[in-house]
Amino acid sequence: MSQIKLFDHMISVGITAKNALSAFDTSAYSTIFCLVDENTEKHCLPVFKENFKGEFQIICIASGEENKTFETCTEIWRQLLSNGANRESLLINLGGGVICDTGGFVAGNFKRGISFVNIPTTLLAMVDAAIGGKTGVNVDSLKNQIGSFEFPEAVYVMPEFLNTLTEQELKQGYAEILKHALIADFDLWQSLKSENVDFATDENLLAKSIRIKTSIVEEDPEEKEKRKLLNFGHTIGHAIESWSQNNSEAALSHGEAVSIGIIAESFLSYRKSNISFDELKEICDTVYLYFNPVYLAEDKLGEIIELMQYDKKNKNDEINFTLLKNIGIGIIDQTASKELILESLEFYKTFPDRNYIAQK
Repeated sequence: MSQIKLFDHMISVGITAKNALSAFDTSAYSTIFCLVDENTEKHCLPVFKENFKGEFQIICIASGEENKTFETCTEIWRQLLSNGANRESLLINLGGGVICDTGGFVAGNFKRGISFVNIPTTLLAMVDAAIGGKTGVNVDSLKNQIGSFEFPEAVYVMPEFLNTLTEQELKQGYAEILKHALIADFDLWQSLKSENVDFATDENLLAKSIRIKTSIVEEDPEEKEKRKLLNFGHTIGHAIESWSQNNSEAALSHGEAVSIGIIAESFLSYRKSNISFDELKEICDTVYLYFNPVYLAEDKLGEIIELMQYDKKNKNDEINFTLLKNIGIGIIDQTASKELILESLEFYKTFPDRNYIAQK
């Protein structure tokens, strides 16, 4: 269906991905390893085996964001070493964001770098984690504090894997697609204002979201300027995600946290006179087509704001944001006072019918 070029590698989508994977030339590699977790080993590995003709060894790690750690990387490195991996080996990352982020970091640092391929199996990974070259792991509850830019040999996006996901798992990707539309594509945003969007069947919509990211990354691969656009919703979103990992019995997913960030940072855009109140309401209404509201306890908002101090984009001790100039146009290197950030979180709390998160 689609092939998208990013630097010297191709991102193949749909039937094109299956055909390209079947034709993959393994002759350049001494050994091939496939990194999975227990879920992708069960649900996705059989499909991969049907389409990949080469021999490979399986490395399985535990699923979940809590396992996206340097300790997990060390265990993978040990397994690579014990199974004869060398600088001519290939690592295939078959999984979601944790597998792609961790596997890319592992490959980029094993013997100073081996080749890797990403085969994303979640919507989040298909439109975000598997493309763009960012790899890394968390430190305690702080997101992506250790990492590097490492680009894969190829990315194969096979939407049939989306049929293995729960609605909760699909939601993680919805937030990234909404973000792509808001920062770069008004027409895509209009397409998303429907409850009938199905990315498992609409490969063109999926490819459109991927192209938004690749076009930005191609101009700024190491996030010096324009690539910061992709952080819309993530300054507040990452802080909320990190906070929930430590302070909630029901930790928020990445997508849920970013959905809060999108609304709160859209409010900041409104308060800075970039978008109108009607546009702010339109954004909120559309986000709530995909996500339920989440309750944020009043006495925890200060803790969330403090976590924003660790954001990698910050400069001169100021919290740095990507905001909206208009719907479909983002603007980088924006700042906001702690008082205004608190006001944005208070705005988010004004919506009714919340899902309460049990506090420790």
